[in-house]
Amino acid sequence: MKRSEATAEAPPQSVSRLDEKRADKTQRIVTAGLTLFAERGFHGTSIPDICKEANVAAGTIYRYFESKEALVNAVFRASKARLRDCLFDGLDTKAAPRSLFRDFFWRLVAFARSCPTDFAFLEMQDHIPYLDRESRDLEIAVLAPIWLVLLEHRNNGVMKEVRPEIVIGMVWGALVGLMKGERMGYFKVTEQDLVDAEQACWDGMIRRAGGTN
Repeated sequence: MKRSEATAEAPPQSVSRLDEKRADKTQRIVTAGLTLFAERGFHGTSIPDICKEANVAAGTIYRYFESKEALVNAVFRASKARLRDCLFDGLDTKAAPRSLFRDFFWRLVAFARSCPTDFAFLEMQDHIPYLDRESRDLEIAVLAPIWLVLLEHRNNGVMKEVRPEIVIGMVWGALVGLMKGERMGYFKVTEQDLVDAEQACWDGMIRRAGGTN
């Protein structure tokens, strides 16, 4: 009876180990994809390159992802989810505009510093052609709260008459330029540089330069 019970319990344990191995290999493939896509771009990265980086046999990727497009969407969603968590976990969207913008800017800096490969991947401009519906929906879900806050502050007179999406592009572009310039060795970005950049972005947004709303 005890032998029978032990035999009955074995399959769930085996399935669990199999699931763990599958999850581990999936994560290795996604991590390898992120590293290479960030470095070489989507079109410059091949499936054999990813297999080599992930240390898996050639063709193994197709057991987990049906195509390179499916893999890059998984990479995109994972990176975008990390960005979303960094930006919004514990963020007080009801804080005064000046305080809220400062908090948001430094959260973006923290993401760029702590997840540089994700940041480098997301800063690329060629995502749209291969993003699927789930990825596009996540992109909108991350941008929508920011867009709504900016619209509110534009309507209540804090911000200039600039469309929220333009402001998002300006702030993101400013930080991308700084981080990319540092990564490529053009210059070193100090904490004071970031303080100055945050202030410059704020001054460019508000209706009255130097306002403290």
